Amino acid sequence: MPLNELPPEELASYTPHLVAPDDLDLFWATTLDGARASAKPPAFDQVDCGLTLVDCFDVTFSGFGGDPVRAWFHVPAAASGPLPVVVRFIGYGGGRGLPHEVSPWPLAGYACLTVDTRGQGSAWSPGDTPDPVGATPAHPGFMTKGILDPYDYYYRRVFTDAVLAVEMAKRHPLADPARVAVTGGSQGGGITLAVSSLVPDLWAVMPDVPFLCDFPRATRICEKDPYAEIIRYLSIHRDHVEQAFATLAYFDTATLVRRATAPALFSVALKDQICPPSTVYAAYNSYGGSKEIVEYPFNDHEGGQVFHQAAQLRWLAGRDQG
Repeated sequence: MPLNELPPEELASYTPHLVAPDDLDLFWATTLDGARASAKPPAFDQVDCGLTLVDCFDVTFSGFGGDPVRAWFHVPAAASGPLPVVVRFIGYGGGRGLPHEVSPWPLAGYACLTVDTRGQGSAWSPGDTPDPVGATPAHPGFMTKGILDPYDYYYRRVFTDAVLAVEMAKRHPLADPARVAVTGGSQGGGITLAVSSLVPDLWAVMPDVPFLCDFPRATRICEKDPYAEIIRYLSIHRDHVEQAFATLAYFDTATLVRRATAPALFSVALKDQICPPSTVYAAYNSYGGSKEIVEYPFNDHEGGQVFHQAAQLRWLAGRDQG
């Protein structure tokens, strides 16, 4: 972990004083209402992905501004429903991948929607969703795109896409709308937390080593990307520090999650140099619903990986039985 990180015994009580913008709820309500007004019916086109135990659908749905967003929808072969649904969000730089890349969820009897992140999908897995919205000058990457105005900021579009993905998944004929969970790691974990704050009736929330938490602390102690993109930007734009953090306050999940109500299973890696553990605990300790956290004391940003997948499968199965 960073040399100036909190000792493990202090993490459980770390709750930063993050002040929410006065118009935070109005900002997100008007943003989401505007996106819903522009939405078109989604398309689910079945594709042959070469798997016999899983059916795959190529999905296009409307996101922010009515922009088309892509996803994969995997279900157990010949499923009749209603099925619990897990909506997955992707880590920084990745995309939805290829149709045969199946998570454990459909093999465990769940429907699974894997959502592209607009503009990403060329760093470690392919994506298919462009981000057609322009932005003011930014540091390479996504963290500073539109950072001087919350209405222009990149993650306004990403979080909106994610909320509309969940709402769309709930309406699918195979879905049980009362049993929709969200999950993701790193950036996907941060998006998961944003959705948990903006969708009121989720079944379960599973963020792994989440990103986009406690921006003020992250940019003070973390020297690795993606947080370091903000640091480098502000080292050039010295006169925009206050304005940039005023924008980030609308997207800081450690603030947003005060509004969350669904049960959550977090994970944190105590040697994480990309999403420092104190920033994860900032979100965990502020989370509004019931919650549990699994620590991986000897892991960096890879976190629990397949060990935590097993923990999630057990935890969500317990939710199903409960």
